[in-house]
Amino acid sequence: MENCKSMIVLSAAMTLDGKIGQRNNKVVLSSKSDKIRVHKLRSKFDAILVGKNTVEQDDPLLTVRHVKGKNPTRIILDSHGTIKNTSKIIKTAKNIPTIIVTSQLVSKRNFSRLKNLPLDVIVCGKNQVDVRKLVPILCKKGIKKILVEGGGTLNLSFLKNNLINEIIVTITPFVLGSENSVNLFEGILKPTKNLSSFKLKKVQKNTNEIVLNYKF
Repeated sequence: MENCKSMIVLSAAMTLDGKIGQRNNKVVLSSKSDKIRVHKLRSKFDAILVGKNTVEQDDPLLTVRHVKGKNPTRIILDSHGTIKNTSKIIKTAKNIPTIIVTSQLVSKRNFSRLKNLPLDVIVCGKNQVDVRKLVPILCKKGIKKILVEGGGTLNLSFLKNNLINEIIVTITPFVLGSENSVNLFEGILKPTKNLSSFKLKKVQKNTNEIVLNYKF
């Protein structure tokens, strides 16, 4: 990646039937102890990256709260730059480093609005954010360790571009079914040899959950 090596880890909580949530409905899958584990993990990264849909549905802070540690930079992929000023991300951007990444589809009005907020704006990609081009841009800014906590579509875009070094998934004791649910990887993906290259490195039992750690 242009002489700048990045480490990208995908982190998610998943049901027994492989779902990470429901569309238009906030679903809490992780237990309190797993949230503590995730927040400890967050503190070890330069940045947390999610998509705009995650922000709209969950309105997260994306900070380290359940343990002591630094807050990583928050990176939001928002092709049209429509993230609301009322979101917790925008409201706390003055105190927590925040980057909004848009595409060339962003309107002048939205771009101007974002530039007037206490955050950084990166334009990367023509019709949507180009994650392959974005990673080296972030690396040059000193953001080399990235924790991806996005939805299924965002996860798939990183997987398709062979950008994921590690996957950490908590298997939770829930079943959501197929209606309006979101898969860990959402979309069409042709089988490739690279997918079989993820090897199970660690299994951790946490009360009624199992944390699986796969590395590339």
